[in-house]
Order: sequence, then C-alpha cells, then structure tokens
Amino acid sequence: MNGTNGVMMQYFHWYSPADGTLWETVAAKSKELAAVGVTALWLPPAYKGIGGGAEVGYGVYDLYDLGEFYQKGSIRTKYGTRQQYLDAIAELKAAGLQVYADGVLNLRMGADKAVPCRATPYSKGDRINHKGPLQDITSWTHFTFPGRNGKHSTFEWHWQHFDAVDYEAGNPDDYNTIYLFEGKRFDDEVSEEFGNFAYLMGCDLDCQSKDVRDELISWGKWYLDTTGVDGFRLDAIKHIAAWFFPEWHDALEKHAGKELFMVGEYWANSLPALQWYIDDVGGRLTAFDVPLHFNFYNAGRLGSNYDLRCILDGTLVKERPTHAVTFVDNHDSQPLQALESSIDPWFKPLAYAIILLRQGGYPCIFHPDYYGAEYDDKGKDGNSYHISMPSHRFLIDKFLHARQYYAYGSQCDYFDHPNTIGWARFGDEEHPGGMAVLMSNSGDGWKWMETGHPDTIYSDITNHITTPVVTNNDGWGEFMCVGGKVSVWLPK
Repeated sequence: MNGTNGVMMQYFHWYSPADGTLWETVAAKSKELAAVGVTALWLPPAYKGIGGGAEVGYGVYDLYDLGEFYQKGSIRTKYGTRQQYLDAIAELKAAGLQVYADGVLNLRMGADKAVPCRATPYSKGDRINHKGPLQDITSWTHFTFPGRNGKHSTFEWHWQHFDAVDYEAGNPDDYNTIYLFEGKRFDDEVSEEFGNFAYLMGCDLDCQSKDVRDELISWGKWYLDTTGVDGFRLDAIKHIAAWFFPEWHDALEKHAGKELFMVGEYWANSLPALQWYIDDVGGRLTAFDVPLHFNFYNAGRLGSNYDLRCILDGTLVKERPTHAVTFVDNHDSQPLQALESSIDPWFKPLAYAIILLRQGGYPCIFHPDYYGAEYDDKGKDGNSYHISMPSHRFLIDKFLHARQYYAYGSQCDYFDHPNTIGWARFGDEEHPGGMAVLMSNSGDGWKWMETGHPDTIYSDITNHITTPVVTNNDGWGEFMCVGGKVSVWLPK
C-alpha cells in the first residue's frame, strides 16, 4: 500500500473503449489522480489476448506480448502499444503513484496448433466423477507464438503443461464437458465448488508441473524488470493451487529486492473461505472483500428494510482488516457481466464513505463509479440493454479529501439504529480536528456523537446540509444527515 491512507483505483472496466487510447489517457490523468488522493492504480491486463485489439485481457494468449507483435489480428492490445504502456507507468510513478499489474496466470486461449491426445471427460458440474472412459481427443493446446518468434522467451506451451480443456475439436458443439488429460489430476488447494473448481475455462495450467511453475516465475521476473510495477492483482486465484503462490510471491520479491503488493481475486461470498485462503498462503496476499460487496448489494436492494447495523457483519474488513481490499463494484460485478451484482446507484455514496472513511482495509475505487460509463450489450436473457452508470466523482473527491486529511486516529462507532448509523474519527497529532460521518437508508437522521474536539464548528462537506454544527464543551455535537444519503462533517 502506497502512503498513509492509501487508495487504489481500478482504472478500467469491461466496456472501456477498444480504441487503444487507455494507456495515453491514464498517463495524462496521473497528476490529477495523485492530487485528489489516489495513491495507486490497478491497470488492466496489458498482454495479448485471444481477441487481439478487442480483448479485455482475461482470455490470455501471450503474456510476453504487451502490444509489440502482430498477433491475433493486431499489434496493439485493447489499451494501446507496449511503449504506450511503459510510458504510462513511468508517468504514474513520476506523479508518486504505485502501479499494480493485472496478473492472469491461467485461462490460456487461442492456441496456434491442435494436437491429438487422450483425456477423460467430466461434467462441468461434477469434477469428482468422470462421465466416460479415457478417450482420444484433439485439443488446441500448442502455443508457439509465431508472431513473437522467440523474442523475450522461447518457451512453448504443450498439452502436457495443462490439466484440462473444455473444447474438443472433434465435438465442437459440446459445451458441457471438461477433458482431463491422461495422467493428470485437477490441482488441489482450490475452491471446492463442483467438488474441485481448479478448472474454469480455456487451457488450465498444471501447477504440479515444475516446468509450468518455473515458467510463471520466469515471466514474473521479466515483467517486473520490463515494467517496474509495484505489485499485482491476481485473477481467479480460487482456481489455482494455493500452495503455488507463496513460491511465486517469494521468488518475485527476492528478485525485485523489495516488498510487492499483491491482492487476489477469490470470488466467494464467504468469510471462512477468504480467511482459509489468506492463512494458506501465509498471509502473503490480501484479498478482495467480496462479502462486504454483497452486503452493499443487499443494502441497496432492500433500502430501508436493510439493517445498517449489520453492514460489516461477516466481512473481511471487520475480521481481518490488514488483509482486506475493500471495493464497491468491479468489472465482473458491473451490469451485464458474468458476476453481475452491481450496487444500486443511490447506495454507492454510502458504500464509498464506508470504505474510504473508516479504519481498516485498503479501498479500491471503480473507474465507472468515478467517471461514469455508457454502453450497450446483451444480458443473460439474450435481450439488448443500454447501461448508464452515473458518476459519483463529486462525492468521492470529497471523501478522498477527508481521507487524506481527517480520517485518522481512534474511531467510535454509533451503530445503534437499523436505519441510521455513524462513526467519528478523533484525528491525531499530524491530522487534528476530528470527523463525524452519518448515513441513513430511510428518513432524515441525527445522532449525538463525540469528535474529541470541544467548541468546534463542523460543516457537511457533501453540501447535503448547510447548517453547521458546533460541539459543546465536552466535544459532543448533534450531527445530521438527509434520508438516503451520507453527510461527512469536518471542522470548518
């Protein structure tokens, strides 16, 4: 985490324009983002995917092609060229920002050659009991990267480097079968959904193979040397053997000669699952607080019927705050995406106040929540939809200011009413003044709260309430909020 009260931003979403301009755009925004209080950026996958210049980045073809070679129909990636990417990182770091790369180690797609091999079929819903005998198949599993022609790495992927695939060239219309290669087993220490959730999609890496582990470590070192990033967001970690990541993490940190930040995407609305994973990797990785996201989701949907006193129950930030990356939405949860569970717009300011202005956790801002987004796509029902995600930048900027200068010191919670909750921060020697936050999911709310600062005038920086509050001789004041909104009270 970069600096005191660090904040990262996910600087992309699923529908970011596929025009190759993102790297240049983020470089131009570097000073502006640093000035408002963002301290780190999580950038999208920078390597060539199966969709070439239109690929979001999660269907990985070549990890070494950062927009340098003509492969999959383009030189650039969706976001730009290799040089633009490296220039953007340099600009961000010059502005004092840390940069986190999106590490998609698995999900290999778009192989260059199909090869005959033998495999056992399994149902996608049952990874324990096979549904047929060992059989001959033809699988797209040989990656030769002819466009790169051995530059940066001569390593080629073969079927022996994978556990399984979900596509058999001789039966292209079967979408419900996973083929486990002869002599292989699904990786252990993964999510137990479907009995074993090691396989997700594409060509699934066999982490039991030393060649695979060595290649992933070699690529990680090359990536650090090439880009100078400060850490990684690791994709879909619940599908990769947990025991591998300490090996990968330690090798990269030793190579870099410094601490690297790493956060894993373990998508499970389960605190025990997240705690198990963090313990299993020896605390080396933080994790996205998925249970908190779903608390926000339920709170937005239920409105005044949701008990705000429970908003932190069962969350990683409450039980393991040092290992929690808190977020409101991301590219998978946004409307029309695979894990669609987008927070209702009215509740997003309340959710951002919670992750930005309380103790614990490393908050992550989502690009469309800051800048807004408009796009069209089909839903799971096959119908077309126009999506408009409103910008909450005005309030997020206010919260970032409060986080930079006032969200310090001890914290006192006032979680004593189902529809109106608040908390106060007392500040510290370097950041005096205190702060009070109050929110309601029903009617107008008020609470007597202590800021630790007597006879002090406080104003609501959200501008929802214009009348100031003056604390008494003991540092207590009657703070207010408008129904369905949040107010942040700072010393005038």
